[in-house]
Amino acid sequence: MMSKTDIGILLLSSASLAVAGCGGGGGGTEPTPPPTPVNAKPAVQAIADQALTIGDSVEVTVSVSDTDATDTHTLSASVSNEAAATVAVDGMVLTINATDSGVATVTVTATDSSGRDNDTSDPATFDITVASESGWVRGVFEEASVFRNSCAVPRSGADPSTGLDYVDRQGTTRDENNWLRSWSDHTYLWYAEIEDTDPDCCDTPTYFELMKTTQTTPSGAEKDRFHFSMDTEEWNELSQSGVSPGYGARFAVLARRPPRDIRVAYTQPNSPATHPDAAFVRGTKILAIDGVDAVHANSRAEVDVLNAGLFPSEPGEEHRFTVLDPGSSVRRTVTLRSASITSDPVQHVRVIDTDTGPMGYLLFLDHIATAEKRLVDSITKLAEDEIEDLVLDLRYNGGGYTIIANQLAYMIAGASAAQGHVFSELRFNDKHTVFNPVTGEVLRPSLFRTTGVGLSVAQGEPLPTLDLDRVFVLTGPGTCSASEAIINGLRGIDVEVVLIGETTCGKPHGFYPADNCGTTYFTVQFEIVNGAGFGDYAGGFTPDNAASADGVPVAGCAVADDFDHAFGDTHEARLNAALGYRSDSSCPEPPDMAGNTVLANVDSLEGGLLRSKMHGLTIPQDVVAPSG
Repeated sequence: MMSKTDIGILLLSSASLAVAGCGGGGGGTEPTPPPTPVNAKPAVQAIADQALTIGDSVEVTVSVSDTDATDTHTLSASVSNEAAATVAVDGMVLTINATDSGVATVTVTATDSSGRDNDTSDPATFDITVASESGWVRGVFEEASVFRNSCAVPRSGADPSTGLDYVDRQGTTRDENNWLRSWSDHTYLWYAEIEDTDPDCCDTPTYFELMKTTQTTPSGAEKDRFHFSMDTEEWNELSQSGVSPGYGARFAVLARRPPRDIRVAYTQPNSPATHPDAAFVRGTKILAIDGVDAVHANSRAEVDVLNAGLFPSEPGEEHRFTVLDPGSSVRRTVTLRSASITSDPVQHVRVIDTDTGPMGYLLFLDHIATAEKRLVDSITKLAEDEIEDLVLDLRYNGGGYTIIANQLAYMIAGASAAQGHVFSELRFNDKHTVFNPVTGEVLRPSLFRTTGVGLSVAQGEPLPTLDLDRVFVLTGPGTCSASEAIINGLRGIDVEVVLIGETTCGKPHGFYPADNCGTTYFTVQFEIVNGAGFGDYAGGFTPDNAASADGVPVAGCAVADDFDHAFGDTHEARLNAALGYRSDSSCPEPPDMAGNTVLANVDSLEGGLLRSKMHGLTIPQDVVAPSG
């Protein structure tokens, strides 16, 4: 019995025969020649990845499979990163030369010698990883935790800030640099703009300076002006208790190059600077230190002497100062002995009686842990005095804990304006759009904080409020970071901010301090925006009656700093301007402050220029006092 298939074959065969028999006369068409076989596509066999060191050369033999055993083949090869490696072809052999650190992908194809269709293989790829002698591969990063606490000089014993033993282990400078490299690539806001550098290149302080963007702003300024490190013990003392070596005087520079003009910006109570033997006051002019002319000196050796005198590195140092007091023409010479100075972050709190009601004044100097209680106590007192306006003096406040900025903004605005609203939001680099890369928490906006956080006020304790819809803020180039967050946060809930002074420093960014091997590093990790989503103030906030190329204009008056009057004195230029603006919205004539910028919170004179290390210590909103 035949199947359907068999029938089909028979019918086809019969039809073929019938066609072949047509035409009579015995003639027929020429038989169709069999088709030419299609050449089979060759295949390049898998090639193993290669790991080389800069300067190495290796030969790789390529195998090609082909169903036509008679075919020969021609190889072609290309490399994705010729800076890292080059590839040359000789017959069936690839010669790879490793030229620089990095990773490259090699693509290989084989072509049949017949040249017919389908004669080129699919591409085969393999990777070449080129390392330096130290093992560094450009663009390849291990987890920072692999290198953390591997120290060239490990610490031993107990950490005084926690009471727990240090976890340092023996390592190398290369390990410390590798930690900086991986940590920066993971958390730095502009990580893609870091030029990847061999961790074996240099010492750790130098390497850290390389771990930042080299780009500049449209005006030519450094894009990242806030990259610094400091000794961990020094940072812990300063951030938690405000303790640092010094005299209790902060210096400001009105003229940065010789002839220099160095003044006392402010003093700390009960410090060597305010002892009757020294009697430094705001505006005291520094003429000489240890016999070196502070006004005209400019050699490296002379500047080193000035640095040593202005910024003692430890308690117990003695330095001789020649000074000129405000309003005096008589020089005097005093000897100061440095001590461990405890900063009082809130000073000169007072109420000013005016024809239109009481106005409060408060000098706020540091967003350190002790400021939480000092601010709560001060705001409580001002609230009891029923002030109707507040002058918040931030001219020398370089930043610190932004949770304190959050709390102070709430205490100014009050519950009806701020409670339940967003104070700020952190935005990290594009690797971290959902989770905070440091804490691991889900990213969410920070609401105005209505209670203590445990820095120096009990956690959960309700904060006092002034319930103001306007605040006057005295500013300068030293108004930075967390201080600017107060301005931006209040503007985000439509509290009127009036600026009196100069353009602020322009730091809408922040960082989590990170300790490794006894050094605490600060690298820009996030930008801060307010409840309205605004954070574009890298050029600072500036009073709107004086144009600034980069600054964000804010209602107010440009007023030069006044070293001839004390803080809280109604004749002091900036406070006086605030009182005038409050009366009739008028401003004094804007000063010409070009080339005469006041800088404060400094710790070094370098090359005759003022340089600040402690400029804007921004710590995220969720940081509270360390346990233990």
